[in-house]
Amino acid sequence: MKLSHLSIQRPVLATVMSLTIVLFGIISFTQLPVREYPDIDPPIISVATLYRGASSSVVETEITDILEEQFATLEGVKTITSSSKEGGSVITIEFELNVDVNEAANDVRDRVSRIRGTLPQEIEDPIISKVDANAQAIVWLALSSETISTLELSDFADRVLKERIQRIPGVGSVIIGGERRYAMRIWLDPLRMAAHKLTTYDIESALRNENAEIPGGRVEGNMREFAVRTRGELTKPEEFGAIIVSQKGNNIVRLSDVADINVGAEDERTKARWKGEPAVGLGIVKQSKASTVDVAEDIKAALPELKKLMPQGMKLQVAFDSSEFILDSISEVEETLIIALILVVLVVLAFLKSFRATIIPSLAIPISIIGALAAVYFAGFTINILTLLGFVLSIGLVIDDAIIVLENIYRHMEMGKSRWQAAIDGSKEIGFAIVSTTIALVAVFVPLAFLTGNVGRLFNEFGVAVAVAVLISGFVALTLTPMISSQILRPLHGIGKDWASRSFDKFFENMNKVYDRLLRNALRHRILTVLSAVVVLLLAFVLFRILPTELVPVEDRGVGFGIVIAPEGATLEYTDTYVKQIEKIILARPEIHGLFAATGLGFS
Repeated sequence: MKLSHLSIQRPVLATVMSLTIVLFGIISFTQLPVREYPDIDPPIISVATLYRGASSSVVETEITDILEEQFATLEGVKTITSSSKEGGSVITIEFELNVDVNEAANDVRDRVSRIRGTLPQEIEDPIISKVDANAQAIVWLALSSETISTLELSDFADRVLKERIQRIPGVGSVIIGGERRYAMRIWLDPLRMAAHKLTTYDIESALRNENAEIPGGRVEGNMREFAVRTRGELTKPEEFGAIIVSQKGNNIVRLSDVADINVGAEDERTKARWKGEPAVGLGIVKQSKASTVDVAEDIKAALPELKKLMPQGMKLQVAFDSSEFILDSISEVEETLIIALILVVLVVLAFLKSFRATIIPSLAIPISIIGALAAVYFAGFTINILTLLGFVLSIGLVIDDAIIVLENIYRHMEMGKSRWQAAIDGSKEIGFAIVSTTIALVAVFVPLAFLTGNVGRLFNEFGVAVAVAVLISGFVALTLTPMISSQILRPLHGIGKDWASRSFDKFFENMNKVYDRLLRNALRHRILTVLSAVVVLLLAFVLFRILPTELVPVEDRGVGFGIVIAPEGATLEYTDTYVKQIEKIILARPEIHGLFAATGLGFS
C-alpha cells in the first residue's frame, strides 16, 4: 500500500505520526474524569412539598393526589412513586431514557405552577429537583464533639467549614446533614392566650407585621442626603417579647405576656451522631465534570488546614469516601491490564524467539491503547471499569495486525530479499488484508455504541474504546511496523542451535502432527463432526438460558446502610432510644470503622 511505502521511505514521518497519537492520548488521560461506571442514570425528577403539622392522610389527599394527577399526563413518564408522611410529601417521577432531564424538569414546574392555587396556602412552595448521580455526595465528613452542642456544630459547619470546602477545585456544593439551625422558639401558653382573648392567628399576624425589614427611604437636605434604615428585624428574645400583639385602649398585651421565648433549634425533631457522639455531616458534591478521585483527594489533603480553624473539642473525620472503592476497582483492572500486556509480549517472544522481532509488533499495544484515550476524551466519556475492560480485551486484538505484517515481511526475507525490499513487498501484499481485518473487528464493536436503554448506555464507552484501539492498531500495522521492520528485522526461525530452540521447534512439529491427525479424522467423519458442533451450540444455548442475569455484579464495598422504622406515632425520644441500642451493638464489633446514625430525618 502507498501508506506503508511512504512510511518505509520516510521513517521520520511514520515515527512522528505514532508519537502524535501517543501525545494526544497522554494529554487526554490527564484531563479524563474517573468514575466507577459510565453514566447510566435515568432522568428522574423529585417534587418535595412541606406541609408542617399536617398528618399523612391530609398530606395525601390535599397534596399528593392532586400533584400525581397532573404528573400522570406528562409525556415520556415511565413510573411515578409517591410517599406521604407527617409534614410533607415526596413524589418521584422517572422518565424514559430518551427524555432530556432539563426539559422534564421544566414540564414538571409548569404543571406545579398551574395548580399551585388549588393546594393549601399554608404549604411551602414545592421543591422540584433533578435526581442526578453527580448531585450525590461523594465524601461525607463527620463534625462531632462530646462537649459542644449540635447547634454550635451546625453553626460552625455553616459559617466556616462550608465556605472553605467550597473553595476546593471541583467542589460543587456542600450539604449539611443533621443540621440544627439557630432559631427563635416561641412557646405559646393557651391559658394566658385565653385570658387575653387571643388566638394563634393574632400572634402570627403580629409577628409578621412587627418582625420585618422595610425600606426607609432617604432624608434630603440642601447639600446632603441620608439613607434611612428602619431596624425592624428582631434578633433577641427580649425584642420579640416586646412585640405588641393586642392593644385595647391603655391595655397593652405583649408577646412575653402570653408566651415563653428563647433561642433554640429551628428543628427539634432530628438527632445525628458519629460513633455515638453528637455530630453533623458535611456531604461534598462534586461538579458534574470533575473527577471523583481528584476531588476526594483534595478534600482529604485540606483536612489538616480545616482542623486548625476548629475550636477545642471539635473533631473532623472522613465518615464516607466513595472514591476508595472506585480506586480499588480501577486498580484491579489496571493490574489486569499490565498482566495481560506482559503475557502477550511473553507469548509473542516465545513464538518469535527474537527480542527485535518481539519489539516490532509489541509497540502497537501502547500506541493503540494510549491513542484510544484521546477518542474517549473527545467523546465525553470517562475512565471507568468498562473502558479499562475494553482496553484489556483489545490488548490481544491490537497486536494481531502487526504480527501478520511482520510474518509476511519475514517470508519475503526468506526469499532472499533485503530488509527494505521485503518490507515494501510484504506490506504491499498484505495491506488490503489488514484493512479488511481491521474493519471486520471494528464492525463487531461499533454497534455497541448505538445500543439503547441502560445496557446501551453501559456499553457505549466499552464499544467505542475497543473500536478506536483496533483502528489505531491497523494504522500502526501499516505504518510503524513495516518501517521498523525495514530497519532492524533479522531472520527469526532456524537460527538458534541451542537446546531451547531445538526443543521449541520440535514442540511445534509435534503440534502440527496432532492437528493434522485431528483434521483428517474430522474430514473422514463429517456427519459426526457437524453433529458435535450442533450439540455444543445447543448446550451453549441451554446454559445461556438457565444462567442468572444481572446488570452488574454485586460487590462488597465495605459499607452498609440500614433504616429503622418505628411504630406510627412514636416520638423522637422513643425511636432514638432503640437507635442507640443498635449503635451500641454495631460499634462493639472490632471491624467497624465508623457509624453514622440519624434519627427523625423525615418531614418536620
